[in-house]
Amino acid sequence: MLKNPNTKYRPFPAFPVAERSWPSKTITQAPIWMSTDLRDGNQALFEPMNAERKLRMFETLVQIGVKEIEVAFPSASQTDFDFVRKLIEEDRIPQDVTIEVLTQAREHLIRRTVESLIGARRAIVHVYNATARPWREQVFGMSLVEVKQLAVEAVSLIKTLTEAHPETEWILQYSPETFSQTEPEFALEVCNAVIATWNPTPSKKLIINLPATVEAATPNVYADQVEFMHRKLDRRDCVVLSVHPHNDRGTAVAAAELGVLAGADRVEGCLFGNGERTGNVDLVTLALNLYTQGVDPGLDFSDINAVARTVEDCTQLPIHPRHPYVGDLVFTAFSGSHQDAIKKGLAARRDGDSWDVPYLPIDPADVGRSYESVIRVNSQSGKGGIAYLLEAHYGLVMPRRLQVEFSGVVQKHTDATGAEVSADELWRLFGQEYLDAQQPIRLHGHHLREDGNAQGIELVVEINGQSQRLHGSGNGPIAAAAAALGNPVKVMSYEERSLGHGADARAVAFVEVSAPGIEGSVFGVGLHSNIVTASILALISATNRAQANTPARADQQAA
Repeated sequence: MLKNPNTKYRPFPAFPVAERSWPSKTITQAPIWMSTDLRDGNQALFEPMNAERKLRMFETLVQIGVKEIEVAFPSASQTDFDFVRKLIEEDRIPQDVTIEVLTQAREHLIRRTVESLIGARRAIVHVYNATARPWREQVFGMSLVEVKQLAVEAVSLIKTLTEAHPETEWILQYSPETFSQTEPEFALEVCNAVIATWNPTPSKKLIINLPATVEAATPNVYADQVEFMHRKLDRRDCVVLSVHPHNDRGTAVAAAELGVLAGADRVEGCLFGNGERTGNVDLVTLALNLYTQGVDPGLDFSDINAVARTVEDCTQLPIHPRHPYVGDLVFTAFSGSHQDAIKKGLAARRDGDSWDVPYLPIDPADVGRSYESVIRVNSQSGKGGIAYLLEAHYGLVMPRRLQVEFSGVVQKHTDATGAEVSADELWRLFGQEYLDAQQPIRLHGHHLREDGNAQGIELVVEINGQSQRLHGSGNGPIAAAAAALGNPVKVMSYEERSLGHGADARAVAFVEVSAPGIEGSVFGVGLHSNIVTASILALISATNRAQANTPARADQQAA
């Protein structure tokens, strides 16, 4: 129950299109992208961008590859007017980029708007007026006839003013503002009147933009509305059909995608979805959604972090850490099962394979993100994530049972601290548990010798602070060292690997042992440039850990 039970809401009526076609279609090419970050996005900021930040945003959009950019509302402020003039007079607009400016359907605002664009090579004049019933009746007190006439008169004036400046290639964009809440038949009537007034041709098209100014219905309803217009608009071959979804219901991305399926050629939105209320549709998400389906979006997000930092700096708005594709945590797995699946998926990949890694819909490297942030460890993590970080950062490939054992060590740490554990902290914990020289038995040196048909060894060790020389023999260095130590432990498995490459590579040895009084087994690890030394260190590590885990020793430590 909401706070005010007396407030009544009317469900938005569906507008079914007979034999709709969009549900059976697939997007096979990217739409035309139009960024309104500098206009719609800018007017939604606590502190609108100054000229320097607007210019940086403009240049970022150009670098990404956006070809149509709504740069200002020049009749609304001198700042916006001056910014348009700066772009034109300083020749900052690339040949393949078209700027767009917005104006309300009012004569003095239209004249000021066209004035701001004088001298531009190509420009879009975007004019709008509200068409939905609540705006007609409550805001403007206008009839249907008056609303349509306002649109026609505005377009007629723009046509007259722009024809006086043939040095510029002029493009008209008309938006029936609040389209998604307008009766579709009336929206069609107004748009057709605009088309007739402007008189576009297939080579000089007009843009009809269909805004979900306030997102009022489910995306399928919006798609039906777009398909209705797509089918019914006069001279459709002379029209670029555009959509401008807002995100009031949280479904702007879906609405835009279904709108494209329904016949839209163009999408207006903002990078990362900035804009009034809950924002405009997110162009980055739309573009990368296409990319994950094998469709070239025509936009370059190969360094998405740089784009994100620029947008954050220019707008003074943070990007949510779970924001699709760009959030700091979107490629990060804390869950143990997720980490294990990602680790296995990455290991299974071969050159030329299609991307098919569990839990990662896109290769982080494609957007300039490193694999370092993919797996991070906290109290929810498991052995897979821990193993991945130690392998990725330190080259340590652990046997699977050691992964299980060490994950218990990490779990105790994270339960105690409640903190996330970095790769460096994992390595410190690993060294403390398996490599720490401050243990009851410490190796100072060894000497191998022949002992008949067996391997003999002399160990120089320190046991509880006392230096000793121990001798033993066996069928190899590990067995000989175990005999020298008088170990009750039984070696269950032994593995050795290299840590690093080239002349600086070190050997890492893993020894798994069982011992009387302990359940299961324990591991020891040795790290040294010499493999025999690493093996002996691993055995001593395992012996120390086995002794520490016997009931008597554990009780003594607890006391």
